Amino acid sequence: MHQGFDDDNPRGLYFLADLVNTVQDQAETTAAELEAVTQRHGGPPLQLTDTAAREMREATATIAAILDIKDEDQAADAINALLDQYPARPRLVRLPERRWSLHAQAPDDAQPAHWLLSTAALALALWLGERGYCAWGRCAAPGCDRYFIDTGRRTPQRYCSTRCGTRVRVATHRNRNGR
Repeated sequence: MHQGFDDDNPRGLYFLADLVNTVQDQAETTAAELEAVTQRHGGPPLQLTDTAAREMREATATIAAILDIKDEDQAADAINALLDQYPARPRLVRLPERRWSLHAQAPDDAQPAHWLLSTAALALALWLGERGYCAWGRCAAPGCDRYFIDTGRRTPQRYCSTRCGTRVRVATHRNRNGR
């Protein structure tokens, strides 16, 4: 459940989950905070204006709506609509100390939100195509609304972290034993 950079899992999707969680946690996420999330995940250097930051926050709502979809046909329709509206120009990119990976390149005159939605569409399309199901979601732990990317191979992931999963299991155990 850990979504770190040291493994072979889809880093572009971790970026999307981190960005959506950041905006969800703080509705008025500042331009500097959005830039920091992007930089932390190896995205392009952004210098967001207040307007561009607002557009980025609005774009994360579109991404969150897709991450809330559980049906793969509905998810494919939503992702295809994004690909139609924000076509991804895929490029192989090698970030320092990382492998080659596929990134979306927005047109030179595109706003940062366009780049974000192109990136999201490409990353989600590749992940849905590889997995064949919506391998993402929102934490099922009471009181937690964080999004996650499901990288497991067996049963579908339900919690954003080991901590949330353990908290639910302990509460269930206590309830069964009348404590």
